[in-house]
Amino acid sequence: MCRLFGMTTGGQRVRATFWLLDAPQSLQAQSRRMPDGTGLGWFSLGDEPVRDRAPIAAYANSDFASEARNVVSHTFVSHVRYASTGAVTVHNAHPFDMNDRLFAHNGVVQALDVLGSWLTDVDRALMEGQTDSELVFAYISAEIRRHGDTTAGLIAAVRRIAAELPVYALNLLLAEPRRLWALRYPEPNELWVLHPALGGFGELHLASGHEPGSLDVAGANGSAGTTPAYVIASEPMNDDPEWRLLAPGELLVVEGLDAASIFPFDPPAHPVRAEDLSAAEAVSQA
Repeated sequence: MCRLFGMTTGGQRVRATFWLLDAPQSLQAQSRRMPDGTGLGWFSLGDEPVRDRAPIAAYANSDFASEARNVVSHTFVSHVRYASTGAVTVHNAHPFDMNDRLFAHNGVVQALDVLGSWLTDVDRALMEGQTDSELVFAYISAEIRRHGDTTAGLIAAVRRIAAELPVYALNLLLAEPRRLWALRYPEPNELWVLHPALGGFGELHLASGHEPGSLDVAGANGSAGTTPAYVIASEPMNDDPEWRLLAPGELLVVEGLDAASIFPFDPPAHPVRAEDLSAAEAVSQA
């Protein structure tokens, strides 16, 4: 199945090289099983979302490796894709960008014609591809606009999807500058969190010579330092024992380096079993 990666320091700009390239289960390594696209998203110095996507595997993508080594940001979203809906094209690669937010998804939502009917022409104009993931994001974006609050809009959108559409899994990452939302819903696909040095999630050595709970910091003058960060991923990316599996239905909201877990969702009204998936969907979720 597709793999998600998100990270935020809450403010300090860092490189995500370790997680993207060097960790035992780096996103680059995971892409050998997820060959249908890769993307890296981050926020510029002006806090505008930036993406680079390609319809090829991360391990074969020299741009991904270069950006993993050189891009600095306080917040990252990355994704490697195993296609279930939509062709293997750049426009169907994650993360998606709408209304200055980044979004990536892992799972299957069906009845896409119904979901599409909930969108206005304004919502559809934001879309570039044909995936269930981008449709979900367009609807979430519409609900955020309607509610005037990201958390409230995200909850409202997922509640309606869960109540009216067949859902196998709806794991997602949503990012704004210095803010991350991570949802595991309901239970088929895992989502893990690691919070080094803060919040009771333990400590993490990222490489030799680092203090526990630290990341490389890229200072404006080229100086180096360390800073803590949240890391969220579809599977533990190294052997640190403090990776925590999100509970089914858990929405983790990270603002700066403060975080809260909420459970605002009922189980799907129309759950899709693994045996009910199409052949392409089943392979992508294996």
